[in-house]
Amino acid sequence: MTVRWDLLLIPSFIFTFVLLTLSQTLFLEGSFYRDLGLGRTSDEFDFSNYLRAFTDGFYLTTLWITVKVSALAMIGTLVFSFPVAYVIARMRSRWGMILLSGIVVSTFITIVIKVFGIIIIFSADGWLNRSLMALGITDAPYTIIGTQEGVVIGLMYFTLGFGVLTLYSVVQTIPYSLEEAAEIHGASRIRMFWRVILPLSMPGLVAGGLMVFNMCMGAFTSAALLGGGKVFTLPVLIQRTIMMEVKYSMAGTLAAVLLVAVILINILSIMVLRRMRVARGVLA
Repeated sequence: MTVRWDLLLIPSFIFTFVLLTLSQTLFLEGSFYRDLGLGRTSDEFDFSNYLRAFTDGFYLTTLWITVKVSALAMIGTLVFSFPVAYVIARMRSRWGMILLSGIVVSTFITIVIKVFGIIIIFSADGWLNRSLMALGITDAPYTIIGTQEGVVIGLMYFTLGFGVLTLYSVVQTIPYSLEEAAEIHGASRIRMFWRVILPLSMPGLVAGGLMVFNMCMGAFTSAALLGGGKVFTLPVLIQRTIMMEVKYSMAGTLAAVLLVAVILINILSIMVLRRMRVARGVLA
């Protein structure tokens, strides 16, 4: 008798699907009604919220900041996580698994603790600013609180572990014999990286990059704490619209805009990469 273990996944899938669908449906439905104040909404179906979201410069600027900091955090995460993932994947001692285990454990630390650690490091009387002023590099304490750079650093800190774990599995799929063959034929380490490692790992880099980008687009804690009330991303603005302004319909509109923006950016990225791959194949 064959046991269908895959049937055990059906209840959890149905629960997750219903929970996600209902929450998004409520947001989308509520976005088509005008706010009347104090949490009340009109009964007339209209598009005034969407018209305001796409014509008001404040909301457009917030959308642009959200995309910009997410893209910068994605690039920074890939740049810093790929060398770490490559070194760990190519280590042949037990230290590779120890380092990888440390990265896995670090991903379980809540983002609030991580962000407060960054705030302590960059505080005015922290060791970093004291060292910079002692060396004469800066005359005044340098802070990242309330800046877009700080938000990017916080997002990178949040996604770095996930990037390493994703790229580690990608590097492992590349046979080490290909690197040895390239070196035997006279290729330098840099040339071998550009001609062998990078092209073969490109699908994993794209998938990992989009995953990190999507996480950053929906991240709230890093932007809220490190933004210091001066840097607004869409998740922060949605929270403020619900909690402070009590405009549920407008918050639903912003949530819909965020969802659609993420989907469109992912689709456009895949289309561009597919066209580049086809063009490269034609030229080859």
